[in-house]
Amino acid sequence: MAWDEWEQVKAAAAERHSTHMQLNQLLADQGGGAPTGGTKSGSDGGSGTLRHSNGPWTHAAGTSNELKISTESTRTSLQSGHTGVSTGAVGLGSLAALKTVLTTWEKRLEAVRDECESLEPKLRAVAKDMGELDSAVAAKARAVPVSGGGKDQ
Repeated sequence: MAWDEWEQVKAAAAERHSTHMQLNQLLADQGGGAPTGGTKSGSDGGSGTLRHSNGPWTHAAGTSNELKISTESTRTSLQSGHTGVSTGAVGLGSLAALKTVLTTWEKRLEAVRDECESLEPKLRAVAKDMGELDSAVAAKARAVPVSGGGKDQ
């Protein structure tokens, strides 16, 4: 195969596999409804507005706090459930295995508790930061002059 022929084959293959950009969006006149997380705008037929909600972040922070409390309660119950086992099971071969399992579960529960304790304030901070960011972006967008009052002409 000649060099020119090889270059033509490569170019044809590149054309068949070239990357094309495509936006996954319905046109406004297709009646596709509002974008995810948005609300359909008024009767002007516009697409919609993207809105942020602190709700999911705040809810996740609350869930993290509840899980931290529940995990610590479970760890305490596990410890109290094993109180006296070592004296009542002296001589049993499974006592060492039981202590190992207890220690392992205590460490796991402590790790979950600590992670939840660390995560809660971070999730609350995201909710706060995103709300402030939304306000700042909205203020900047309102400051942009739009000819025709912002309506399609």
